[in-house]
Amino acid sequence: MYYFLLVLLLLDSLLLVTVVLLQAGKGGGLAAMGTAGAGTDSLFGSRQATTILTKATWWTGGIFLALAFTLSLLSGRSAQTDSILRTGVQAPAAPVTAPALPGGLTPVQEAPAPAAPADAQ
Repeated sequence: MYYFLLVLLLLDSLLLVTVVLLQAGKGGGLAAMGTAGAGTDSLFGSRQATTILTKATWWTGGIFLALAFTLSLLSGRSAQTDSILRTGVQAPAAPVTAPALPGGLTPVQEAPAPAAPADAQ
């Protein structure tokens, strides 16, 4: 479901970009509002006829917003219910081996007692 909605979002975004780029510029923009003779018409814009491109822009923008919100809700859910900090880290139990010392001794073994010389009797 998530990937299906993601593909729809990508297709909708491509359509939205295309529709916005096809529209003609309204002219002026913010630069026209700074003049001394600017009235409320340039501040709020004049009433224009709604074209099919304007309606398509609103629809594709609304669909994009709804899909993005839905995908953000779906991605917020995780399959793991608990945090690793709450459960603790459990390392596998492996046998502990001590490093070998010279002469084949390990730190837990004691050195053998020196043998008495045979001719010391």
